[in-house]
Amino acid sequence: MRLTQDQLATEFSTHRTHLVAVAYRLTGSVSDSEDAVQESWLRLAALPEDRRGTIRDLRAWLTTVVGRICLDRLRSAMVRREQYVGQWLPEPVVAPVTGAPGEDPLDIAVRDEGMRMAAMVVLDRLTPEQRVAVVLHDAFSLPFDEIASILGCSTATARQHGSRGRRALIDAEPPPRASMAQQQEILERFVAALLSGDARTVAEILHPDVVLIGDSNGKARTTRQIMAGTDRIIRFFTGLLRQYRPGAFEAARPVLVNGDLGVHISAAPGGDGYHDLDNHVNAFAIRDGRIVAIYDHANPDKLSRLPLP
Repeated sequence: MRLTQDQLATEFSTHRTHLVAVAYRLTGSVSDSEDAVQESWLRLAALPEDRRGTIRDLRAWLTTVVGRICLDRLRSAMVRREQYVGQWLPEPVVAPVTGAPGEDPLDIAVRDEGMRMAAMVVLDRLTPEQRVAVVLHDAFSLPFDEIASILGCSTATARQHGSRGRRALIDAEPPPRASMAQQQEILERFVAALLSGDARTVAEILHPDVVLIGDSNGKARTTRQIMAGTDRIIRFFTGLLRQYRPGAFEAARPVLVNGDLGVHISAAPGGDGYHDLDNHVNAFAIRDGRIVAIYDHANPDKLSRLPLP
């Protein structure tokens, strides 16, 4: 591969969306994904021309480089999460519901069903090595010998990481993506019933196995423990409505969260005994026509890229 720097940059750009998809599925972090892709470009551009000439498949070479970078990020993230306050959720990719689909590489990447929020949450159950093996082999068809070079192990051990990762995911397999029409019908009923205090309808919309997971790192108000069960979650939401100024939630607007319909609740002042309302982005998983998981993103560090209304 003997290209000028401009030609190399053009060639690299054709792989950017793929690389962003790889990096985001591996790390669950927008900033880490962008950094990993940028670092892969810097490493490619810094290669002497004779070494670049030995690259037979640029896409595979870049995928391997991004995989190595993301493995390092995953390992350091495990250490950081030991000090994280409450639960950790993947960083949401939020886009407007209306208008032309975004052409940002991440906007394109999360249209894949494997990058909906429920699927990303499940991947967090894996060790860094298992996640790299499962994602790169099953989602991006990278051979195990190349995955072994990323993990610094034998091909047989890389296969073991992959099989153990798959076994760990079997019981946690998220429901398939519901149609947009079904999502809209369910979420509109849910929000309307919640704001009107119609607990019976809320209970009908929530799946018996429903869970609520909040992510704030102690920087905003949400549940710090995983909350399970219809009654408990209804009581939680009912109590929340009393803590904030009447009408504070009425400015909530639909958004796309990792390609699925979600809700953005804008920050609003409190006063007169009411709490200030933080920015929240809620994502949902639907099973059998009912909400089976609610992901409440409230950590402001993960909500810095919200689209303007």
